Amino acid sequence: MRLSIAISPCPNDTFIYGAVAQDLIESPHEFDFSYHDIETLNKMAQSGSADLIKMSFYNYFKVKDQYRLLPCGGALGKGCGPLLITADAAAVDIKENISIAIPGKNTTANFLLNFYNPRFTNLIELPFDQIEQAILDGDVDAGVIIHENRFTYADKGLQLLVDLGSHWENITSSPIPLGCLAVKQEIADEMEEDIIRLVRQSILYAQNDFPAIQEYVSSHAQEMEETVQKAHIDLYVNDFSYDMGAQGWKAVDAMDMHLKMSKNTNN
Repeated sequence: MRLSIAISPCPNDTFIYGAVAQDLIESPHEFDFSYHDIETLNKMAQSGSADLIKMSFYNYFKVKDQYRLLPCGGALGKGCGPLLITADAAAVDIKENISIAIPGKNTTANFLLNFYNPRFTNLIELPFDQIEQAILDGDVDAGVIIHENRFTYADKGLQLLVDLGSHWENITSSPIPLGCLAVKQEIADEMEEDIIRLVRQSILYAQNDFPAIQEYVSSHAQEMEETVQKAHIDLYVNDFSYDMGAQGWKAVDAMDMHLKMSKNTNN
């Protein structure tokens, strides 16, 4: 079968799926890869645009009738969550309704911002790689950063207000459920086992022979320095990427419970 698969161009995704994308492991299926930022992926999932797709865990709860969550290929972990940053922490009163740039309303980053403080409602959606500059230019008071920006914001003179991931960990005692891999429900029964096996083989391949996929990873990372690429992979690719396990599913359940509680409160 020929399957469409949509992932991000970020190093953690290209690391995980690189061996599959480059036909370095045997597969009974062929894959057509496409690469998009996380909020585009979320919207693609909502329209059912790909057979396999990486998306935010928060977005998964909006499309679970269309997609089945898989236990591998995602991004969960500790100490790797989104950060709320600003240009001058002393000048920003987070008790007020400050303007905050977010990398998309369907992202886990937005969910975690709301989990921290649901009174933050003055939100401006921007591509994740434009948020730092928007803060520096004074277009917004603060911003929620994800991906490699957590490694670079301090070098630009930006300051941390809140580690949103740490707040989640402290409250739930669970890892942070950032991104997940899901397969269309209509083919899940037939394809799930093959996909899980291939993704896990691809992860092991990358871990054992990174030079074989390094050029592929770097080409999609664009201008990102190799040291930042490595830090990105080390932070976001971990045991949970291979198998979510009990702790990973606990994190998903914690998110689900909070969403249901919020819905009941709003009703």
